[in-house]
Amino acid sequence: MPDFSTSVKLKHVKLGYQFLVNHILALTLVPIMAGVVVKVLRLGPEEIVNLWTSLHFDIVQVLCSSFFVIFVATVYFLSKPRSIFLVDYECYKPPVACRVPFSTFMEHSRLNLSNNPKSVEFQMRILERSGLGEETCLPPAIHYIPPSPTMEAARGEAEIVIFSAMESLFKKTGLKPRDIDVLIVNCSLFSPTPSLSAMVINKYKLRSNVKSFNLSGMGCSAGLISIDLARDLLQVHPNSNAVVVSTEIITPNYYQGKERAMLLPNCLFRMGGAAILLSNRSSDRWRAKYRLVHVVRTHKGADNKAYRCVFEEEDKEGNVGISLSKDLMAIAGEALKSNITTIGPLVLPASEQLLFLLTLIGRKIFNPKWKPYIPDFKQAFEHFCIHAGGRAVIDELQKNLQLSPEHVEASRMTLHRFGNTSSSSLWYEMSYIESKGRMKRGDRVWQIAFGSGFKCNSAVWKCNRTIKTPTDGPWSDCIQRYPVHIPEVVKL
Repeated sequence: MPDFSTSVKLKHVKLGYQFLVNHILALTLVPIMAGVVVKVLRLGPEEIVNLWTSLHFDIVQVLCSSFFVIFVATVYFLSKPRSIFLVDYECYKPPVACRVPFSTFMEHSRLNLSNNPKSVEFQMRILERSGLGEETCLPPAIHYIPPSPTMEAARGEAEIVIFSAMESLFKKTGLKPRDIDVLIVNCSLFSPTPSLSAMVINKYKLRSNVKSFNLSGMGCSAGLISIDLARDLLQVHPNSNAVVVSTEIITPNYYQGKERAMLLPNCLFRMGGAAILLSNRSSDRWRAKYRLVHVVRTHKGADNKAYRCVFEEEDKEGNVGISLSKDLMAIAGEALKSNITTIGPLVLPASEQLLFLLTLIGRKIFNPKWKPYIPDFKQAFEHFCIHAGGRAVIDELQKNLQLSPEHVEASRMTLHRFGNTSSSSLWYEMSYIESKGRMKRGDRVWQIAFGSGFKCNSAVWKCNRTIKTPTDGPWSDCIQRYPVHIPEVVKL
């Protein structure tokens, strides 16, 4: 007997199954409607007139039916959520003077940790396997030996990152500062008084009635939390817009101790930020790049291990840093599982949901050892923006979601070029896809972010129009070089 897998093109069988299940309603109704049309066409003119005259219309019934239809339509349109559009966004591009090649990073590590060669060696091993490139950037205060993480330097970094991104956004969209209705700034680890949102209001002299929010302590997934907050505010404030600023200020959070769990963020986190303009105005529909479809948030903070897996604390010598637990990847996997369980029914086609349901029933009734079916999310999305938290994060999601190298290319290249820019990394990835000319009208984008707490958040966008390859932006001077090959280990 010939091998079934070689004698039949299983790929075409699967495609046929997906088409059949996903279009079952149309495939059922079209023959019925065709039969009705054929039957009507066979009737003569007199038979059609007799059929029409045999129908009796009562004026009261007509009025009641019309009123009912109008009432249902009114309730539907009034209760329907407002469409939220992403008009445009801008990512901050650090200056060349802030770049930290591997040699510079390691030289500074040796000088700053001259009494602890084991910590220097540990950082070198992490950097070799990190997936970062030679062009990532750190703020000026970290370039000093020893680093100078003062409040003034931290405010200086916040100003240059946030103001640069907002100036670019104003220039690209034509938005005037006094036209901003909602302002949301998220920065996890730097929370001065007055807040960063107040800093923006003071700089651009925003209106006194602007609705401003400052989110802190919410980790790398805070960007999507800000999007969710903006969406909720735009649902209750008609004809409004919202500016979301996502960043992480590195200056005051550069760890200068020798605890390995706290040295890891030094090797991964880099400068970055993004400013995003959202709107619920119907007039912005035609110029907007994307429409927000779903936001799904998952919080595992009730579990002690999840709560402490990313934890800011002091080491034995009193140095403050972010401690990353060894259980981080396992906890992230559990959070992702909960998140996709919620988002799956919202985005997956009927064919994938049916297979998942049948497998679940089979495991419950017949054999619990059956391998669970992993839905094919490639059927629901054309593009994936996975938080560039590190090579291990991207590898794990690519494996678990069965994604191709092209699907995670934007995440890997963002990590290589800009490092882990925390909550803004998703926007560098979106910009990479646009710079490659891959974003077409109707394409669906899945943004996935992880953050301390522990949280896993997702946002789904639908492309409003085919986006032309931009001539500016963070990738403008290097996109032609990408994608690049990233070796497993870069020997330093």
